[in-house]
Amino acid sequence: MTAMRLNVIDLEKSEYAGGKSSLCPGCGHDQISNVIVQAAWENGIKPEGIAKMSGIGCSSKTPAYFLGKSHGFNTVHGRMPSVTTGANLVNKDLSFIGVSGDGDTASIGIGQFIHAIRKNVDMVYIIENNGVYGLTKGQYSATVEKGSKKKKGAANQQPPIDLCAMAINLGCGFVARSFSGSKKQLTALVKAAMSHRGMAVVDVISPCVTFANNDESYRSYNYVKANDEVLHILDYIPHFPNMEEVDVPEGEYQEIRLFDGSTLRLETVGSDYDSSDSLSALRAVHEAGRANRHVTGLLYYEPDVPTATDVLELTDTPLIALPGDQMRPSRESLERVNAHFRTD
Repeated sequence: MTAMRLNVIDLEKSEYAGGKSSLCPGCGHDQISNVIVQAAWENGIKPEGIAKMSGIGCSSKTPAYFLGKSHGFNTVHGRMPSVTTGANLVNKDLSFIGVSGDGDTASIGIGQFIHAIRKNVDMVYIIENNGVYGLTKGQYSATVEKGSKKKKGAANQQPPIDLCAMAINLGCGFVARSFSGSKKQLTALVKAAMSHRGMAVVDVISPCVTFANNDESYRSYNYVKANDEVLHILDYIPHFPNMEEVDVPEGEYQEIRLFDGSTLRLETVGSDYDSSDSLSALRAVHEAGRANRHVTGLLYYEPDVPTATDVLELTDTPLIALPGDQMRPSRESLERVNAHFRTD
């Protein structure tokens, strides 16, 4: 009889599962859901200690398919960041995972995305990026590359918005790009993002099998596999004893210490790359874009950006747990404040 595998808090992986997916068979989003389950289980996060947030779209349906015992909130189109901001500020002890799409983030929700980065909301923001609006029959989204072509219709003629470049320019402390077909890389990045304190943006290229998985689409499985410029091989080493032995890189590598004491090990592939240099990150993104290639890996990391709760100097105790007499001013203190504004 095979022994049951438990994580560091003695839970089976089934404790992190969700409902059955209703997405198209073969959708890249389902692989991302599987990775989120794996990452949360391996990191030993209690399911009830996670809040999963989403907007509208194929991607935003996916929280139903993972972490069934976690808190969840499905917002209206493009409004996930602001709802997550409010939830995070009143209960910062929860681990927040926001799932959005390229339409939800780069069009109607782009302003909310920008301000969540500015405020450095403590959350993992996963973009399931396929370049099309799947729920409304495959129109191009704002992230798709110029010249990319769906199964039907003319090629896209509009320049794309690169959400990773935008996040780096805005000062986001953790910016990564991966591919739903690269399970090992994506799992390491999501686990590291969960260990980061502050906003962690993970842009995941996720082929739409229904509308844009033909070879003329720059977001198709075959195209991404053939045109993926990998920056480094990643290994995630948790702060607690690992359940599996971590491969030790043979070449040059650097180790990045994360907020909770875990380590992200980056083995350089090809030319040297410095993930702490925002200019190098932007250069890599733009050079790959000009060549119609996809650069993947940890693009940029800066651990010391103050979070929204730091800036607001919130109490160590989450606001939701504070008693009423601490949340409301006393009559005397309110009188003193009001007196300051009175004029004789």
